[in-house]
Amino acid sequence: MPWLQLRINSSRTQAEQIEDLLLESGAVSVTYEDNADEPILEPALGETPLWQQTRITGLFDASSNTDIISNTITQALKVPALDYHWELLEDKDWEREWMKHYHPIQCGKRLWICPSWLIPPHPECINLLLDPGLAFGTGTHPTTFLCLQWLDSIKLEGKTVTDYGCGSGILAIASLLLGAATATCVDIDPQALTATADNAQRNGLDPELTPVFLPDQVPEIATDLVIANILAGPLVALAPKLAALTKPGGLLCLSGIIESQANDVMDSYQSWFDFDPPTCNEQWVRLTAIKR
Repeated sequence: MPWLQLRINSSRTQAEQIEDLLLESGAVSVTYEDNADEPILEPALGETPLWQQTRITGLFDASSNTDIISNTITQALKVPALDYHWELLEDKDWEREWMKHYHPIQCGKRLWICPSWLIPPHPECINLLLDPGLAFGTGTHPTTFLCLQWLDSIKLEGKTVTDYGCGSGILAIASLLLGAATATCVDIDPQALTATADNAQRNGLDPELTPVFLPDQVPEIATDLVIANILAGPLVALAPKLAALTKPGGLLCLSGIIESQANDVMDSYQSWFDFDPPTCNEQWVRLTAIKR
């Protein structure tokens, strides 16, 4: 059946009140969007920050009375000229619509990331099967893509890897498919650890090759390679930890960093590592280094 969408352009201060009013008026879901190209790149742990200009969308049954809902919300907010718009949302097979947006991605010479419902376009290559899910990391974001390109370019045969902030497990799994011996996976989110284990199984990997840990459970064992695709703030705070997890002569790969943050991140690791020149994709940076 079709649905009705009510889009309201508002501010950070009124967003939660509008959400409550939409739900009280019968909305089956409420979505927040940036309404002024104001990215929030690094929220604090446990924070759910909103944009100064926020668009709130409520989804309603097509039989809903739009006049009553609009008037109720306008009166409750005491806004004489509420900036809103109703639109009819055509009913579709949303699962198939969602799947249309994901295609195989080539990451270097050997490695491809392929949705599991598609036949890999180059079966002779290394094909990592991955579906979008709750955990970050599908290869489409520049930070993940930069790391995958780098992994494809280095010799991983027999190496031990730590993927700190593993998300979906994409970097750890790619490392193993490219020849690494083991990949220890770490994340603060239990859902990410579950996603990593599921994705490793989907790619036919032995669970013993991708052990998963919360940060306070990580074994103090240094590995040949440490990857951390998270955010600049945590990367700076984690510098001593990630240095300790890297063997002398081992490699470090850091991403999730915007260009203006690169020097601060590198400065935090200079006591232990020698860095290569940064590699950029759009506004994002990948930093690689070798431990002295």
